[in-house]
Amino acid sequence: MASERPCPADDFSIYYVLAECTDHYDSSPVKEVEENQPHSQGVTGLRNLGNTCYMNAILQCLCSISPLVEYFLSGKYITALQKDCSEVATAFAYVMTDMWLGDSECVSPEIFRSAFGNLYPAFMKKTQQDAQEFLIYVLNELHESLKKCHRKSYEKGSIPRCCRKTIANEVSIITQLFEGQLNYSIMCLKCENCTYKNEVFTILCLPIPSDYKCSLQDCLQCFFQQDTLTWHNQIHCSFCETKQETAVRASISKAPKVIIFHLKRFDILGTMKRKLRTDIHYPLTNLDLSPYICPVFRKHPKYNLCAVVNHFGDLDGGHYTAFCKNSVTQAWYSFDDTRVSEIPDTSVQTATAYLLFYSCQPFSIPIKKCKS
Repeated sequence: MASERPCPADDFSIYYVLAECTDHYDSSPVKEVEENQPHSQGVTGLRNLGNTCYMNAILQCLCSISPLVEYFLSGKYITALQKDCSEVATAFAYVMTDMWLGDSECVSPEIFRSAFGNLYPAFMKKTQQDAQEFLIYVLNELHESLKKCHRKSYEKGSIPRCCRKTIANEVSIITQLFEGQLNYSIMCLKCENCTYKNEVFTILCLPIPSDYKCSLQDCLQCFFQQDTLTWHNQIHCSFCETKQETAVRASISKAPKVIIFHLKRFDILGTMKRKLRTDIHYPLTNLDLSPYICPVFRKHPKYNLCAVVNHFGDLDGGHYTAFCKNSVTQAWYSFDDTRVSEIPDTSVQTATAYLLFYSCQPFSIPIKKCKS
């Protein structure tokens, strides 16, 4: 099935429900799906349309997140579509359908690129783009296409003011999966008055504290350490009624179900540009975020890696690939445009990692069933 062709209406007579991972190997429906498919579901290459490796890597990662897969393949997205901005979400659903329900080992994402390029012409040019920037635009556009509006409110009650979450007034599958919230405590170093500011995020951009070797925890500690703002960075204190030196510390007041880390490998200082090739060790399982989460909300502090975007080359050019864990086979795969191969867990750790996708729960397995 090619992505250039719209999906027939009855393609969604097949839908996906989530089953527990522990039931996978004993479940006859799963074995039946595997026998009927020439290749594993969700293990499909994407054609390069001219320097679109950045797009292919991001699509592979998003299309490996099974709650998102279930949402689109079940047709749930159709009822949420906003009439005035539905093209990108619909095209995304077509690509995902090709990758999960099609019988081709490789498909073209042309319909998605065309719909996306109509809104953002820069991505239609056959020039290399930044995968992290592209991901931000994709998540935002999917959210705009699928959002539902609610009245904005704030948590009340016994929860400390510094840890209260802002309840968003626009909700979508994107906010439900990827949106988190940072809480900044801002303390005046003269009068010690403390104020709090909330900020939502879908991607955390982490500094890299070493040029040679470090861990993901080192990057997280660097991001969440206390910052002292002095001189020209001073903040106005409402109690002192003047600008003062200020201590700022961030914590996570709402942890997303899927957290995305952007490793800031591209360093630009004035006219100097360089890529940090630091070998960053990141765990495949049990990433502990509890030191950075407000104690009230430490329900799921540990995360498992589910996808990686790799970057090869330098700032002015290069190539993107993806590693994704398939929720059906529970194996890791390398996606390099049309080239797809299964890889061992030990190969997932590389010095080329640029974006890391972690989930707070093991992904369930999409099982093919018919509507009753």
